[in-house]
Amino acid sequence: MPKAAAPIDKNASSLAPQALPASYEAAQVELEQLVGQLESGQMPLEQLLGGYQRGAQLLQFCRDKLDAVEQQIKVLDQGVLKPWTQE
Repeated sequence: MPKAAAPIDKNASSLAPQALPASYEAAQVELEQLVGQLESGQMPLEQLLGGYQRGAQLLQFCRDKLDAVEQQIKVLDQGVLKPWTQE
């Protein structure tokens, strides 16, 4: 028998930190879903602030990952970024 989803505790603080995603791709998927929910206008008012805060957290996570990759590329290219050309 399949497990029922846990009910959302509406009394839980929306300010409680949530776990970060396992990867950039997972964060991007969650962020896209969250933006869709926020833009739909169907999210209850009580959840809007929490959704916005989670979105900001996910956005910062993605930016940090991209910055880390950019730094690794700079190191690999000995500090000089080379323009990409399609071959």
